[in-house]
Amino acid sequence: MQKVSAGPKLSVSNKASETGLQTKIASTQSKDYTSLLNVSTKFNGIGGNSSSLAVKKAKEVSKPAKTGVFAASKVSEPTLFKKYYDRGDLPIAVNAQGANRKVAWKLEPELLDYHLYLPIFFEGLREEQEPYKFLAHQGCDELLERGGAKILPVLPQLIIPIKKALGTKKHEILCATFKKLQKLVLANEMIGEALVPYYRQILPVFNLFKYKRLNIGDKIDYAQQKDENIAELIQTTLEIFEKHGGEDAYINIKYMIPTYESCMF
Repeated sequence: MQKVSAGPKLSVSNKASETGLQTKIASTQSKDYTSLLNVSTKFNGIGGNSSSLAVKKAKEVSKPAKTGVFAASKVSEPTLFKKYYDRGDLPIAVNAQGANRKVAWKLEPELLDYHLYLPIFFEGLREEQEPYKFLAHQGCDELLERGGAKILPVLPQLIIPIKKALGTKKHEILCATFKKLQKLVLANEMIGEALVPYYRQILPVFNLFKYKRLNIGDKIDYAQQKDENIAELIQTTLEIFEKHGGEDAYINIKYMIPTYESCMF
């Protein structure tokens, strides 16, 4: 019977090299396992490092930038009201006698040229300094109360000052402008209907702030007491527009403010 050869025997040097190779392989595998264990430990938040990959990723993600859609804009240039008042061209002054300030007219409002003066007083709604602010607001109210039929022909000239005042997006100016719009419509029975074609110019700001409410938690909101709640003022103004704007008022308001619901049904 023929014997099968077992092959050449390994020498001592070959055995040593094979043992060293196995040691290197075991060492490499141990390092790889340790590395994987560290990654797993960090991911699960276990071990010496308490921060996890999820927390790190959350910190790295930056917050989205604000759009600034509700941000107020600065009144960059002096209004016509301030210019005219400083030059002494307005027939109005402050009467400081008594406990409350009043407006002193140099000429009765009924005798004034409304085409000239009423748009200037509406320009003054953007004023934030005294005495311009007081004179513009109080003077505008008295002109609307005593103007009667003289107001309607001036309506197209009032749209740009109203639009500028609403465009400031400042809380106090917005509230004052909404109140003046209410008085404007109620000043003459035909003004509400004549205002309908201008809804596209003045109602976008209404739509923007209609549901903007101040979140104050459990504190007291004194804006309601002062009648300076923007959402409520907008709702009241829109209802006055609809009631006095004729048959086309509602559909035009609805086109510009889709969430508005009629108060006539």
